[in-house]
Amino acid sequence: MKGDLFSSEHMVQPATAPGMTVENSKCVRYTVNGEMLARQGAMIAYRGGLQFERKGQGVGGMLKRAVTGEGLPLMAVRGQGEAWFAHEAQNCFIVEVEPGDEFTVNGRNVLCFDATLSYRIATVKGSGIAGGGLFNSIFTGQGRLGLVCEGSPLVIPVSPEYPVYVDTDAIVGWSAGLETSLHRSQSIGSMLRGGSGEAVQLLLQGQGFVVVRPSEATPQKAQQH
Repeated sequence: MKGDLFSSEHMVQPATAPGMTVENSKCVRYTVNGEMLARQGAMIAYRGGLQFERKGQGVGGMLKRAVTGEGLPLMAVRGQGEAWFAHEAQNCFIVEVEPGDEFTVNGRNVLCFDATLSYRIATVKGSGIAGGGLFNSIFTGQGRLGLVCEGSPLVIPVSPEYPVYVDTDAIVGWSAGLETSLHRSQSIGSMLRGGSGEAVQLLLQGQGFVVVRPSEATPQKAQQH
């Protein structure tokens, strides 16, 4: 058979490196030799001797989602082979976490990660009054973290002179050392009159960067994740 579908743009090539690589803008390939972790349901294809095991919902088995606090189930992938991961055709990116780094990320944006990475669930400081709190996972150690994002993300530098205000539904993650708090941009009177729909933002202060997606999750969309 012939056609554009079979061009080199779409044809999978032999793996050139172990571990995690970007296959294309919507998909991550992982060459497994041992164990890795991924979002349940994110595997779209695999080959080789791989086993997929659902992680429990106890400590270390769940990532808390922002705003709702719902869990993101994980699965362990073990063996030797290749697997491809994607989520709702969202854009895929890889973050290299090095010793001493600390990257806070929203669970809804996690696609897969190396088993060498450690993570802990934390409530964002100052967010206790918003939708039951903002829950994120903090990744440390050394390894690669695969993320998904609706659209092309914005990476915004944060400095003591220029703090950044981010919509709580649009934030993907941020680097270590940033202080967080909730900021109300409307008065109570304005809110009662209908307001702008942008009443509360997450304020990030310090030195680092914040990653923002160019879309906001609707309640229907959030329930489907």
